[in-house]
Amino acid sequence: MTTIVDYGSGNLRSVQKALERCGTAATITSEPAAIAAAERLVLPGVGAFGDAMRALHARGLIEPIRRHLEAEKPFLGICMGLQLLFETGLEGGRHEGLGILPGEVVRFDLPAGMKVPHMGWNTTRWRDDWRPAADGEHFYFVHSFYARPADDSVVAAVTDYGGEFCAAVRRGNLFATQFHPEKSQAAGLRLLATWLESSSAPLRTPGT
Repeated sequence: MTTIVDYGSGNLRSVQKALERCGTAATITSEPAAIAAAERLVLPGVGAFGDAMRALHARGLIEPIRRHLEAEKPFLGICMGLQLLFETGLEGGRHEGLGILPGEVVRFDLPAGMKVPHMGWNTTRWRDDWRPAADGEHFYFVHSFYARPADDSVVAAVTDYGGEFCAAVRRGNLFATQFHPEKSQAAGLRLLATWLESSSAPLRTPGT
């Protein structure tokens, strides 16, 4: 069973449908007990960093999510779900994140003529030994902010948009993407299927 965290952010049903197409039962819940007991946890999301953290706090979901991650159970973050893993978000002020990974979430500072948000299809280049997709595959992005990890070893993939930025992170059984696999057609479904397959056997961080 795969559990999707509902904290009032959009695109939950599309995430659920994509996971079900990959062969897993997927449930959407905002119940802290169900999230704490989840076998596999997915944290999706769109919108603003501060609003997302306030919504998680209001629903009592911060600690269940942290307990899941501290137990090193399989976790997938999508878009905002990646950004919230970091210590600080700088969207509309300074906001505390989940603090699982050191680093901050910052706004694109792009060359003249390039637009924010970064919206549409772009390629990825994988840096991790575990590769759920091939270099050069296209995934769908829509975001104005990106994560800047303090520990470069967690960067699993990068994408170029006015310079390279972090497109995915991994540490052990924690995996998260800035792009939306559920909106990325066949490449996204392959990535989700690979994650589901790997989550049945613990992943190890290189060097551990």
